Amino acid sequence: MKNKKIGIIFFIILIIILIAGYFGIQYVKNRNQETMMEEYTPEEEITEEQVRQTIVSLYFPNKETNEINPEARLIDIKEIINNAHEKLINLLIEGPKNEKNKKIMPEGTKLNKSYLEGDCVVLDLSSEFLNYGKEDEKEKNNLINCIVNTVTELTEINQVKILIDGNENQEFNEMYTRKN
Repeated sequence: MKNKKIGIIFFIILIIILIAGYFGIQYVKNRNQETMMEEYTPEEEITEEQVRQTIVSLYFPNKETNEINPEARLIDIKEIINNAHEKLINLLIEGPKNEKNKKIMPEGTKLNKSYLEGDCVVLDLSSEFLNYGKEDEKEKNNLINCIVNTVTELTEINQVKILIDGNENQEFNEMYTRKN
């Protein structure tokens, strides 16, 4: 009889341990799931405006060294979706945001129109474009290289042709390609 009582007590203690273990495991599982959910919650939601932005590179000469440097700009994709080369040239005309770079496009220059002919973009610029610093040979090269490097960032463009008020000009009569 004594053995029977010890067996029943042992059996009851075993059942209590099993039940307590089951509920202990469930508690730990629930707590871990809550912790994991907290870890994957983003700190900040991405706004609709952030989704629509992209980075473009514009090229400007450095004020001190006169070397051409890329300048990154964050712009809305809607602005470049239809006529990207036109938007890039207009940004070049506006000038750099970085104070270490200088404006390359002559004052008053306007883009009359631009269009693609195969992999070549034709830029029809106003006559003010001819007012670049002609006394410095490097000025013309920098002007051309800044334009070419900027628009050839677009994958569909490999060459640039420059017209002045709709006509070819002796100073800019070549097809320009990117030089590294």
